[in-house]
Amino acid sequence: MNKQQLAAKIWESANKLRSKIEANEYKDYILGFIFYKFLSDKEEQLLRKDGWETDDLKELTEEDTDTVGYCRRQLGYFISYNNLFSTWLNKGKDFDVSNVTDALSAFNRLIDPKHKKVFEKIFDTLDTGLSKLGDTSGARTKAISNLLQLIKDIPMDGKEDYDVLGFIYEYLISNFAANAGKKAGEFYTPHEVSLLMSEIVAYHLKDRDKIEIYDPTSGSGSLLINIGQSAAKHIGSKDNIKYYAQELKENTYNLTRMNLVMRGILPDNIITRNGDTLEEDWPFFDEEHVYSPLYVDAVVSNPPYSQHWEPTEDKKHDPRYANYGMAPKSKADYAFLLHDLYHLKPDGIMTIVLPHGVLFRGGEEGEIRRNLIEKNNIDAIIGLPANIFFGTGIPTIIMVLKQKRTNTDVLIVDASKHFEKVGKNNKLRASDIKRIVDVIIQRNNVEKFSRVVTRDEIRKNDYNLNIPRYVDSSEAAESWDILATMSGGIPDAEIDSLHNYWEAFPNLRNEIFRSDGTQYSALAVDDVASAIKNSGDIKAFTDNFSSVFSDFSEYLREKLIDKLQSMEITTNEEEISNNIFDRLDSVPLVDKYEAYELLDGAWSVISSDLETIRQDGFSATKCVDPNMVLKKKGSTEEEVQEGWVGRIIPFELAQKELLYAELAELKSHEDRIAEISSLYEEELDGLSEEDKESDFVNEDKTAFVWSEVKKAIKAKEVEPEVLAVLKKVAAMNDEEKLLRKRIKDESTKLHLKTKETIENLTDEQALSLLELKWIAPLVDSLNSLPKAVVDTLVKKVTYLVQKYATTLNDLESEIERTEKEFSFMLDELTGSESDMKGLAELKKLLRG
Repeated sequence: MNKQQLAAKIWESANKLRSKIEANEYKDYILGFIFYKFLSDKEEQLLRKDGWETDDLKELTEEDTDTVGYCRRQLGYFISYNNLFSTWLNKGKDFDVSNVTDALSAFNRLIDPKHKKVFEKIFDTLDTGLSKLGDTSGARTKAISNLLQLIKDIPMDGKEDYDVLGFIYEYLISNFAANAGKKAGEFYTPHEVSLLMSEIVAYHLKDRDKIEIYDPTSGSGSLLINIGQSAAKHIGSKDNIKYYAQELKENTYNLTRMNLVMRGILPDNIITRNGDTLEEDWPFFDEEHVYSPLYVDAVVSNPPYSQHWEPTEDKKHDPRYANYGMAPKSKADYAFLLHDLYHLKPDGIMTIVLPHGVLFRGGEEGEIRRNLIEKNNIDAIIGLPANIFFGTGIPTIIMVLKQKRTNTDVLIVDASKHFEKVGKNNKLRASDIKRIVDVIIQRNNVEKFSRVVTRDEIRKNDYNLNIPRYVDSSEAAESWDILATMSGGIPDAEIDSLHNYWEAFPNLRNEIFRSDGTQYSALAVDDVASAIKNSGDIKAFTDNFSSVFSDFSEYLREKLIDKLQSMEITTNEEEISNNIFDRLDSVPLVDKYEAYELLDGAWSVISSDLETIRQDGFSATKCVDPNMVLKKKGSTEEEVQEGWVGRIIPFELAQKELLYAELAELKSHEDRIAEISSLYEEELDGLSEEDKESDFVNEDKTAFVWSEVKKAIKAKEVEPEVLAVLKKVAAMNDEEKLLRKRIKDESTKLHLKTKETIENLTDEQALSLLELKWIAPLVDSLNSLPKAVVDTLVKKVTYLVQKYATTLNDLESEIERTEKEFSFMLDELTGSESDMKGLAELKKLLRG
């Protein structure tokens, strides 16, 4: 299974195993064991590369001082044979919780002195929390054994496995965060927000050979890692990035270190501290007492929002705050910001997540904001959607700052409307991230989205940076033209509001609307949708799109199929994205970011397959794997095989392209069953109500009861025409049973034949199927974009026409006509004297 499937499987099982343990606590146990497995497997890999066999590993003890020293120098730690993860698995029923406690104790003792900062006490949270996994030693042993079985299949022995392991680790952290409520903010920044910050920082650093990055509130370390991964795409080697991290809470600090180590980052490039960022700034002196203040290329952080802190008198002289001011005691947001800014190199960049209140709150914060503007530090402000972070729904922003800038303006972006709803939270889509990053890089003014604001304008607004002051992203309130509402006609002003369409389709407006020389127009066609879709402008628009993308399939084939073995997965997506954007430059109205979203959706499938091919070789396209599913057995669930599944080539695709005759035969049987079902209904509807009360029809009168149908046919006690119906439906029922048996048998045969077909594909067939899986869906989805534009225009014009189709004059005439008709109907009524007096008064009212 691919990394997405494996991660989902582990999460599903872990969520069940944790039972009543809080998600925030259980994450420390499972992530701790995953990290221990990583370290253990890494030591085994090192020794096996040196020629150690499985039997040799049994001699791996602390008494072998040469090997202990070698492992410590190479890895920073040593694990004996008895404490290896694989040994725990091999113990089977002899495994005991004491094996874990002994191993963790030995690990701390055997850390290489040079790497103590990386590994010392890294398992303390796991060690102290083992007691919560059960009330007895036996219960704890069982719980840990289940965990070991759960994570044993995570691969850690190939060049692609840092990515797989990192993905699973990130996946688990994000899911634990989603279930941890307000505590989630202590350790996790949503991946999409992290990626947005990473792309902004990476672009700024793209021309550097080596970089240093720092997160002073590192949480799980995911934000810092994403920055490094994005930057590594530009600078060539991930080993040229040094990571600095500081975290207050010990259990979260341990997550940071584990996460960094498991991404294959060199221990010498990991510098971490467990401390209070605001109270204990990064030391000015290193361990040898040499003056070495920390200044880095990039600082990223998502600090706790509006936290209390102690702005004591001595902090006024702290160089972090001295030139800007002190944040108020009740809100440390600007204290974190100024800390980050202080540690930037002159040409560095920082991004920080803050509550949006920092943009407009007064007092000490207003003064700090003023100084940041006047000292020209604020480069951009990005308003994020509400409810985007786990555990809090407050609106947040990302602020981008620099120590030195040549420009003095501030780019303000309102991205609050750009998201998708996922469960209880909002989530940035890939297209939303790209839209924001592009506008940050290009510093463009985009209507209802972004604006470059001069420092003078900010001064006039008294340094208030509240986003709506500068960017109005709200939808215009709908207005109604009073004269058109009274007398009819469509206001030209409202037709003008569709100017983007009229510019793209210069003749279409006059084809749909007829102007009478006033400020109003009339509809010139009977069918709006037909008139628009059959317009010459629309045909030219769709023809232009088709022409622009006419060779796109060939381009993708060259990129993805012809260069399958040599392509770089990450750069290829960017190249294809740029190609799509270039093509769309000559196509009006189509939103290139919608196209990007389609590409990203397709790329999730393509990249997953490419990673599998990269890891397993091209032969993976011809592999099938057991399809394992969970099934209940008594009170427990167990994993059982249910057929086969293609590792890369879906069975359905192989059947459609290579086994179409067998598939068509199966489809014909299914169609005949559907037809028989309809015939049952027809015959049932043809029976009289009296016949439907018979035993051979169910109580709801919706289906035949087949056992009773057979009895009625045998007894022959019904009317001849009814008997004929029963014989007919009984024959159809026999046919249906036979067809269902055939479908079952033929489906099984087709399934096995599909397995055999995939396993015996030629290289040409495999490549052809890859093309159909990867390229055809993407091309089809892109080709649907012009239709979406036209459909939107039809909807807008239809609404506009219907809005003024019925005037108040029409309504008044209709009311008057209805009143008269009702009054004449009242003339025909008779009743008592008092009734007739009442009717007379009502008629006066109606006719008055």
